[in-house]
Amino acid sequence: MELFSAGGYEFARQVLQRGIAAVYVVAFLSAVNQFPAMLGERGLLPAPRYLARTAGRGIPTLFRWRYTDRFLLAVAWTGAAVALLLVAGLPQLGPPWLPLAAFLLLFFLYLSIVNIGQTFYGFGWESLLLEAGFLAAFLGSDEVAPPVTVLFLFRWLVFRLEFGAGMIKLRGDPVWRNLTALYYHHETQPMPNPASWYFHHLPRPLHKVEVLGNHFAQLVVPFFLFFPQPIAGIAAAVVIVTQCWLVLSGNFAWLNMLTILIAFSAVPDSFVQAVLPAAVAATPDPAATPVWFAVVVLAMTALMLYWAWEPLRNLFRRDQLMNASFNRWHLSNAYGAFGSITRTRREVVLEGTLDEPGPDARWHEYGFKGKPGDPARRPRQFAPYHLRLDWLMWFLALGASGGSWFPVLLQKLLEGDRRILALLRTDPFDGTPPRWVRARVYRYRFSTPAERRADGVWWVREPAGFLTDPVSLAGR
Repeated sequence: MELFSAGGYEFARQVLQRGIAAVYVVAFLSAVNQFPAMLGERGLLPAPRYLARTAGRGIPTLFRWRYTDRFLLAVAWTGAAVALLLVAGLPQLGPPWLPLAAFLLLFFLYLSIVNIGQTFYGFGWESLLLEAGFLAAFLGSDEVAPPVTVLFLFRWLVFRLEFGAGMIKLRGDPVWRNLTALYYHHETQPMPNPASWYFHHLPRPLHKVEVLGNHFAQLVVPFFLFFPQPIAGIAAAVVIVTQCWLVLSGNFAWLNMLTILIAFSAVPDSFVQAVLPAAVAATPDPAATPVWFAVVVLAMTALMLYWAWEPLRNLFRRDQLMNASFNRWHLSNAYGAFGSITRTRREVVLEGTLDEPGPDARWHEYGFKGKPGDPARRPRQFAPYHLRLDWLMWFLALGASGGSWFPVLLQKLLEGDRRILALLRTDPFDGTPPRWVRARVYRYRFSTPAERRADGVWWVREPAGFLTDPVSLAGR
């Protein structure tokens, strides 16, 4: 089994298995906290209706059999519990089939949720988590050495992530080609974090250097992940450092954290020992790998290589797809982000009143947890947690259709729906339903340093019209 097993990657295996499991904990807790309100039996896009519409399409999900909010919560809590065991490393102490079964269970439980999540689960990092969790199942336990082919498939995943994102940018908005993308990005990204204001105000020549560095990290470095050591390890370190930069500058759910984790597939133990000599355990004897495990891993590798053709071809197509799945299992996907950059930030602000609409009506604003609202409120850090409603509100402000869920959201506010209100940061009516609600549009920009010192605000906003006129339950 010497050719099958990779010596010197024990630390990488621990990071991959425990780190990916930790992201699953976050994902399942997100489902516990948000799914019933958005997609439950009485949600904005009820999952039972979706399942009825898609009956017979063969979508893999446990909920094809039956959906209830209680069953959803049972699935999510089970997934979180199993993931916590993997974070602690307990299944990895047993034979190889034990972490294999545990990760495959996580994969299928989360796949069941994603496949009925509709637009609220239509993000590339959902497929990324599913693919990473599936591959992690075949890394084995502490009794066997990590399989070479699985480490290769993780590197192929990093390559698609980075090179795909780089090609999307190069083919897309000209600001990536003239190196001015970061003049706008930190201010207009979906959900700025506490440091985004400072990143936005870095000198413009430095912004151009950042974009140039991004192109190097995404278009050149990924090829070196497949080179012998130490070149592959150096390439992985570049990916990790650039992803850490993104973690510092914005909230992108678990996208960046997961990319950092899977990049460790190319980091050998020798790199880690040079910094932390006591952090690496000895690699198990390759001869200890059971034949059945090798057969299962090689069969999985053959399947993933068979599915690799479509995402490989997609990377070099003029009409490259971004964040696309080529099979219903969300395995061997296409990835990419920010092919275009918004120049002006628009925000949809929801307001309610207890008065009759008119010039004397007093309108009060609902506050969201992550997206900008009150100009004096500093952006918060939420990643790797994913605030799905906040993200959909950002897309809505860009002109995306919210026809399937946004009118229902306004209705829920008029009803004082507790589950929906729990997704918000502030309810100006303390649970009392307003008589009328409306959706107002503002143009936002980061305050200048002078405005920040004088007025204590992080944002400056100006009215830009209305998305919806005032609506009430009686006026539906």
